[in-house]
Amino acid sequence: MRENGNIAVFDSGVGGISVLRALVEELPHERFLYFGDSANAPYGEKSEAQILRLTHGHVEGLVDHGAKAVVIACNTATSVAGASLREAYPDTLFIGVEPALKPAAEAYPGGSILVMATPVTLALDKYHDLARTFDETCSIHAVACPKLAGRIERGKLDAPDVRDLVEDYVGPYRGKVDAVVLGCTHYPFIAPAIRRVLGDVELFDGGAGTARHLRRRLASANELAPDTETGAVEFLSSLDTPEEYALYDELFSMDL
Repeated sequence: MRENGNIAVFDSGVGGISVLRALVEELPHERFLYFGDSANAPYGEKSEAQILRLTHGHVEGLVDHGAKAVVIACNTATSVAGASLREAYPDTLFIGVEPALKPAAEAYPGGSILVMATPVTLALDKYHDLARTFDETCSIHAVACPKLAGRIERGKLDAPDVRDLVEDYVGPYRGKVDAVVLGCTHYPFIAPAIRRVLGDVELFDGGAGTARHLRRRLASANELAPDTETGAVEFLSSLDTPEEYALYDELFSMDL
């Protein structure tokens, strides 16, 4: 049993903090180590070879650090590197994320669902296999948002250029969709901008589902931290600057 080990959370940058928030809410007694590869963000516009190299390189350090579980809190990294990470580290519990199409399709049977994601996520078979599971029960529209994650990495998310980017990508779907799946973990941080463009549509992201899945897996392995433990969060970043850590703290405490 490793109930006293930490849980590592990895992302290409700041996006995985949206997943971390859900993890902390679901598992308040756990100790979390968050690593964001902000120096190389975003991953969603890189080649698969680059994503594999970066993800494996950073995750190796997290595994060596003694993590009892590693959450790949990046849709792109999960899609590209999830299987190879599990093969490389068979004794480590890996939890990935995927676009929350299932809850959206179940909530809006026969409805129209927009999936926002990075170009790499939408190009891979993993996404197409997922979408085919629900394409007979609802109408799915996928839109690649190549510059959005990179812009979110710079903070100041209420700036006009963020609204302009969102308008460019999803404005054509105004009044045409019932729900939006946020297929990149960066996107929950711009939920207000998405709603300003699309109106009062329901937004789905995979954070809460990922957290529940992690709880189930830890419980089945008898590795949940005891209720007497005090939870903690530590941030690490490849862009090791005071400004970057200030942004991490801001997003972690943001009122969404």
